Amino acid sequence: MKRPFGQHFLFDPNILKKIIACGAVTQEDTVVEIGPGLGTLTKFLSFYAKRIIAIEIDKRLIAKLEGILSPCSNVELIQADAMKFPYDTIDGKFKVVANIPYYITTPLLFRLLEFKEKITGMTLLMQKEVAKRITASHGSKDYGVLSISAQFYTRPELKFMVSRKAFVPPPEVDSAVVHFNVSPSPLYRTCNEMLFFDIVKTAFAQRRKIISNSLKKFESIGTALSDSGIDPGLRPEKLSIEDFVRLTNALK
Repeated sequence: MKRPFGQHFLFDPNILKKIIACGAVTQEDTVVEIGPGLGTLTKFLSFYAKRIIAIEIDKRLIAKLEGILSPCSNVELIQADAMKFPYDTIDGKFKVVANIPYYITTPLLFRLLEFKEKITGMTLLMQKEVAKRITASHGSKDYGVLSISAQFYTRPELKFMVSRKAFVPPPEVDSAVVHFNVSPSPLYRTCNEMLFFDIVKTAFAQRRKIISNSLKKFESIGTALSDSGIDPGLRPEKLSIEDFVRLTNALK
């Protein structure tokens, strides 16, 4: 069974338990699960967490899920779009544990980070290629805007790979579980966050160009690079997040 919303179902109990272990879910925790599918992970979560809020967009799955999850008194099932759900209405802080549809991985990650003051951690099963980009360090071909955006507020760690054969129906790609330690405030101090991300996005929009060329729309970029101690002949993937912060502060 394949959902119209692009979800593939994961039934392997060992993998599901590993996901929950990566999230360090305890009896004290409220857990938000996005896209519970047929409730397999949800049922496991109900043994470990205090409260589970399962958000499912597909109306056709809701009736099935109500039956499957009826024995789980600590599960609250909500029919809603996870991209629009008001996470600030949840009491207290919470963790997110989810097998998320591939096509919304990046926008959903940024949506959740809008509520970083409420979220203590996220454990997300996602496409392997996206996981590699999120966790990439500077100097790697996978490093880019997504890596920097995720690492500005979180410490993402690729925990383990999941073969496509573990899903029904199998997707065309392998998956990976990434755990994010979420910080309520930026992990890097910059004088102007909007300028920082403008610089990062502009640099990587032409990632094959050297940094002095890709950032030439910014006045006095040459002086700022010099003041930051950054070689103007480097390509953007060679610059660490700290380099981009120093460059932002110099340009400001």
